[in-house]
Amino acid sequence: MNKFTFLILFSIGLAFGNCGKKSNKVQADGSSTVYPITSAAAEEFGKQGKGIQVTVGISGTGGGFKKFCNNETDISDASRYIKEEEITSCAGKKIEFIELPIGYDGLSIVLNKGNDWAKELTIEDLKKIYQKEGYAKTWKEINPKWPDIEIKAFAPGQDSGTFDYFAEEIVKKKDNFRQEGVSFSEDDNTIVTGVAGTKGGIGFFGVAYYENNKDKLSLAKVINPKTKEAIEPTFENIKSNTYAPLSRPIFIYVKLASTESESVDQFIKFYLDNAAKFTKETGYIPLPDSIYDKVKKRYADKVKGTIVKSKEDKHKPLSELY
Repeated sequence: MNKFTFLILFSIGLAFGNCGKKSNKVQADGSSTVYPITSAAAEEFGKQGKGIQVTVGISGTGGGFKKFCNNETDISDASRYIKEEEITSCAGKKIEFIELPIGYDGLSIVLNKGNDWAKELTIEDLKKIYQKEGYAKTWKEINPKWPDIEIKAFAPGQDSGTFDYFAEEIVKKKDNFRQEGVSFSEDDNTIVTGVAGTKGGIGFFGVAYYENNKDKLSLAKVINPKTKEAIEPTFENIKSNTYAPLSRPIFIYVKLASTESESVDQFIKFYLDNAAKFTKETGYIPLPDSIYDKVKKRYADKVKGTIVKSKEDKHKPLSELY
C-alpha cells in the first residue's frame, strides 16, 4: 500500500496542529520507521476513553517535516535529526518545536536468500554499490572472488529519513547517491519483494522491518570501520553503537504551540511515559531509562530546538548529548 496515501484512523486521535486548547484532535505524520511506534501509542492511548481523536499518517521524514513546517501537523515522526533547511522553513512560518528522541534503530542491509557470498560488507563495499560515480555493476567488481552476477540495488524513497541517513553515512551526501539502475520506493514491502525476487538484489531499511521479513531475506553483517569486526544489527549492538555507522536514534518533533492543547499535551506525556514499551513491542530498541527521564524533562520544560549544535553531534551517542 502506498505510504503517501495510507492513513490509519483511530477513534482516539491526532488531527490538525493549529487547533485550539479545547480541541480533542491532534495530527501526526512523517517517518515510516517511526510510524508503528506512534500508531501503537495512539491506539493504546485511545483505550483510556478520553475521547481524543488520533490520526497518524506516513509521508516520510522529509514529507512529514514539510507538513509540520507548513503548520499542518502537531507531531512529526522522524528517523533522523531535523535539517538546517527544515529548521529555517519552520522559522519562516514561526513554528517552534521540541525535539524528543524515543528509541534507537539500525539500518539492515538485506540480500536475496540465494546470495551466499556477501555475508559481510564494508562501508567501502556499500559505497561502491550506491555511489553515483563509478558504481559497481556486478558483485565480482566488488570482490574478485564473488560471482559475476548483476547487482540490483533497491532503496527507500528519497523523502525518507532512512534514505537520508544511509546516504550521509555511506556516500556522504544525497547528491552522491546513485540514481541509475536503483529501484526507489516509499513502501518497504516493495523493497522486500524486489530483493527477494532478484538473485543479485540488495537493499536497506530499518532493522524491525527485516525482523518481520527474515523468512524472505538474508542479512549482511557490516564491518565496523574502527574495530574491523563484522557486526550484526542486534538490539544490543545497536544500543551500544557497536553496529556503526548504521545505528541511529529516532524521534518525534512536537510543535510548541500545539502543546497548549490539552489533547496534544496528554498524548505526548502518555507517549513518553510508555515509549520504552511501544518501541520494544514494535521491534525497535528502547533508550536507557536515564535518557527517557531527561527527554521527559525536556518536554516538561518546553526546551525548544534541536540538541545538535554541530555535524559531529549527529554521530554521538545520545548518552553524550543528554
